[in-house]
Amino acid sequence: MSHESPSLVPASAGSVSVIGLGQMGSALAEAFLAAGRTTTVWNRTPAKADALVERGAVRADSIADAVAAGDAVVVCVLDYAAVRELLDPVVGVLAGRTLVNLTSGSPEQARESAAWAAGHGFSYLDGAVMTTPPGIGRPSSMILCSGSPAAFAEHREALAALGDPVDLGEDAGLAALYDTGLLGLMWSVFAGWLHAAALVGVDGVPAGAFTPLAIRWLTTVGGFMETYAPQLDACRYPGDDATVAVQLAAVDHLLEASRARGVDTRLPELHRDMMAKTVASGHGQDSYARVIEQFRGA
Repeated sequence: MSHESPSLVPASAGSVSVIGLGQMGSALAEAFLAAGRTTTVWNRTPAKADALVERGAVRADSIADAVAAGDAVVVCVLDYAAVRELLDPVVGVLAGRTLVNLTSGSPEQARESAAWAAGHGFSYLDGAVMTTPPGIGRPSSMILCSGSPAAFAEHREALAALGDPVDLGEDAGLAALYDTGLLGLMWSVFAGWLHAAALVGVDGVPAGAFTPLAIRWLTTVGGFMETYAPQLDACRYPGDDATVAVQLAAVDHLLEASRARGVDTRLPELHRDMMAKTVASGHGQDSYARVIEQFRGA
C-alpha cells in the first residue's frame, strides 16, 4: 500500500508525524501505527520510510509536509543541533502544533528549545525514551516527558502507544535531567553486576546461576534507597541501620576476594575511598546515605 503526502493540509486531531527514522524513530512510528494513529513519516534518506509506508504510514515529500500533517510532531534525530537545523526553516508551520522532542540532549538544551518554541508560537514537550527500540510499545517502558502541561494532557493518549508516559512537570529540562541520572544509575548497576559476575565466575559460578540472586538483591537495595531518599533531602543521616564505618570494614572483604582472584579492584576501591573520606570527616556512625556529600563536594 502506498500513501501520498498531501501538501500542507490541516492536521487531523490525534495525527502524528515522526521526523527521523533511525532505529528508534522507526520503532516510534511503528508503535503509533500499531495503535491506529494516522502517522506521517519523513527522513533525509527517503528509502528509510519504505517499510513504514508498506505498513500504512504516509510518506511526506518534504519536512514542511511532515510538520503540517501532524497534530503532534515527534522528532528523534542525532542531537539538538540537528533538530534546529531541520526545523528552523519550517518553524512557521509548527505554529499551533506540539513538538515532542525525543532526541537525547542536556537539560540546558531542552530549556533553550522550550524558549525557542515559545518564541515561535508552538507547544513543546521534551522527552526521554527509557528503553531500546525493541522495548517501544511495552507498557513497562517509561517515556519521560517535561514541558507544557497542556500539551502533555492533550497528547498523553498518543504517547501511551510508545510506553508509559511519565509527566515530570513544566520545567522542560527535567526529562533530560532524569534521563542522565537514570543512565548513570544503570551504568553503575551494570558495573557492579559485571564485577560481581567476574568475581564469582573465577570460582566456577556461572553468571546464569548468580544473576537471579543479584536481581532479588536489587529489590532489597531498592528498599534501602526508599529509606535513604528522605535523608538525602533533609541532609540528616541517622545511623540506625548499618553505618558507614561498618560498611567500610565490609568493603575490605570485597577487595581481598577480588585481589585473590585477579579481578580488577578499581570499582571497590572507589567505594572504599568514598566511605573512608566520610569516616575521616567524622561521620562514620551515620548511615550510608551520608556518602552523597562526597558527590556533592561538601
